[in-house]
Amino acid sequence: MKSKVSSPLPINCAPEMDASPLCDDDDVAERHSRIGVLRWAVEPGRVDICTEVSIMAGCAANPRVGHLDAVCHIFAWLKKHGQSKLVFNSACINNKAQSLPDWADAPEPLEKHVEMTSHIDSDHVGGKFTRRLQTGVFIFINRALIVWCSKKQSSIETSSFGSEFSAMTTGTESVEGLRCKLRMVRVPADDPCHVEANNLSVVRNSSQPESTLKKKSNSIAFHYVRERAAARVISVQYEPRDTNLADMLTKIQPGHKRLEMARQVLF
Repeated sequence: MKSKVSSPLPINCAPEMDASPLCDDDDVAERHSRIGVLRWAVEPGRVDICTEVSIMAGCAANPRVGHLDAVCHIFAWLKKHGQSKLVFNSACINNKAQSLPDWADAPEPLEKHVEMTSHIDSDHVGGKFTRRLQTGVFIFINRALIVWCSKKQSSIETSSFGSEFSAMTTGTESVEGLRCKLRMVRVPADDPCHVEANNLSVVRNSSQPESTLKKKSNSIAFHYVRERAAARVISVQYEPRDTNLADMLTKIQPGHKRLEMARQVLF
């Protein structure tokens, strides 16, 4: 294992383009085992390696020697930055509860009102071979990180606008599901979730009623997001790329940049 690493994966790492020899059966089993350990580490809160683990897990079908080395590189990063924790702050950002919607079969709310915030992003030039893009989603309840996700998009988008809207759809679906779960355990979460995105076109097309879509290929995501915005499930706002936390879930970053963003959710 490498003793000195400056990032979870080398900046120029492209697992899809790796041409090293295929792993033998023993190496394949070892790699799958290590990926399982890393996926377990991500679940409790190691969001600083979420993107890299997702990328390496996507190469599980035909692992190569270079992939095994990359997995070891992630372990070296964990060894170097082994102490981190998620902090759950119960302080409420906004206690102005809205009138409750007509939730079917939902129990009467008993707990304090909570506010949800989401950061959503996609990397339009992420996939080097398949050209499938990486989607990143963070969802906070008050100031506590509850949901984090880094995954490849299910479709290939030809534009940054399409990829960002696809990511927005994934994030909005996660917000809807979390709102429903909270309501069913008697926690009111009825204000719109503040969704932060760094694509101005997506922000405008999500929130401006006069906006029209010219690309039919994006129409499903377009109308789904606009409908949820009109229903006050989400409220889409612009957030610059440098401060959008979901940027760390879409691409391999230099170590200093990753640590700078991770420290906003990990301590």
